[in-house]
Amino acid sequence: MTWPGELVSGDRVAGSLYTDPAIFAGELTRIFERTWVWVAHESELPGPGTFRSTHVGTQPVIVTRDRAGDLHTLVNRCRHRGASLCERQNGRANGFTCPYHAWSYGLDGTLRGVPYPTGYEGVLEKADLPLVTLRTESHGGMIFATFDPGAVPLREFLGDAAGWIDRFMLQGGGFPIKVLGRHRFTYRGNWKIQLENTTDGYHFPIVHRSWMASVDAETANMMSFMTDQDAVTHDLGNGHSVMRMVPDRSDLAVDDGTEPLPARFAPLVEDLSRTFPDDEVRRLVRSVHGTGFNLNLFPNVAMSGSFFRVLRPVAVDETVVEHIAIGPDGPPELDALNRERLRIHEHFQGPFGFGTPDDAEGWDRVQRGAQAVPDLPIMVNRGLSRESRDGEGWPTSHVTDETGMRASYRMWKQLMSDE
Repeated sequence: MTWPGELVSGDRVAGSLYTDPAIFAGELTRIFERTWVWVAHESELPGPGTFRSTHVGTQPVIVTRDRAGDLHTLVNRCRHRGASLCERQNGRANGFTCPYHAWSYGLDGTLRGVPYPTGYEGVLEKADLPLVTLRTESHGGMIFATFDPGAVPLREFLGDAAGWIDRFMLQGGGFPIKVLGRHRFTYRGNWKIQLENTTDGYHFPIVHRSWMASVDAETANMMSFMTDQDAVTHDLGNGHSVMRMVPDRSDLAVDDGTEPLPARFAPLVEDLSRTFPDDEVRRLVRSVHGTGFNLNLFPNVAMSGSFFRVLRPVAVDETVVEHIAIGPDGPPELDALNRERLRIHEHFQGPFGFGTPDDAEGWDRVQRGAQAVPDLPIMVNRGLSRESRDGEGWPTSHVTDETGMRASYRMWKQLMSDE
């Protein structure tokens, strides 16, 4: 039998990585149960007693904030007979009670009550049966969890990607970031196909021609990065990468004040100017399009321009994707700006948008094509000969090159080869 790690050789990967159920099963245990997986944004748990239901790989979990404000990630499975405890996506609760036999648990997972305890004398100690709890840590408002108690600290796992998370959060224009809304869809393809897409600049002018034709000239010019030699992709280590499509927007804190604000936002400028001083208005409006980069965090979340994209593997040929719109968390006077961000989000990422449906068609086609000659290599060698290390020591090549994909597959190989 070929060991999964042997199916990745630097600049190519076997097509069976998309189609082999045994490989997929190994990924769930060796990757999704051993690395830090993104589970929520802190704005979704704004106070004590708030929770959000999600998944780590295929395993259902509940992310909670207890009365002391501490974060927990709990496996959504009663310790008695295995029933799910929570079917709501989010909300507020004092704890969770199993609907089958009413075992009740605290927000930190402790078993608080067992009804009709007669019959459990000498065979049950509540302290021995808390909910299975994952290690939970956060950075920059991004909450991650892992099943592995021996995993390195989150900050070490993120490495140089942490600084890019901090840059991404600057699009609040001086305010914290909050989740504005989300939508979910499923495509009939392997999770790694979507993982590759976030730092694939090569496809953009081909797949997204209709979107480019639908936007104003200023936006189209901003996204015309194919021949911009300053537009690059960096391998940040541990499978993470960042694709800098609009280099002069990589750090929204850098602004010499000479760049004119887009004419299309003139009504928004007028609205904001009634409340905020000119410098704040400028920061807020410059942030409407988000950052000029896509940050891919292995294995399941991308911070893409102005939104989060989260993937959840369901089967070897089925993946759920969530697109999460974000905006500044501030006074009601920011509502108009956040509505504008939502309209921009819908225009590209929405289910009837000009971007995501085209992407999903491509992902479906890759899965269908990969069924043929499954060991025929998938090529990820674009730009390999011109890849070099930049001043930070990051392997770097042009934004249209496949540096980010090679970064992901190096981490994939490391995890899948480690016995």
